[in-house]
Amino acid sequence: MKKVLVFALAMAFTVSAASVSMAASTKCTVKAVDGNTVTLDCKSPSLKAGDAVEVKAKKAKAIEGC
Repeated sequence: MKKVLVFALAMAFTVSAASVSMAASTKCTVKAVDGNTVTLDCKSPSLKAGDAVEVKAKKAKAIEGC
């Protein structure tokens, strides 16, 4: 039973470390927007054409006036 628990914990650690190591972050600039197509200018040597990426946009701050 102890061997199974140690194996399960080792696998959980390996999977969590692998998922963190695959995540990368880079800064990009939007160059063009055409319907559903967005063209980004990114300075990242690890990105290649056809790679899947997740994009998060900055949220606009609400400005309230009197």
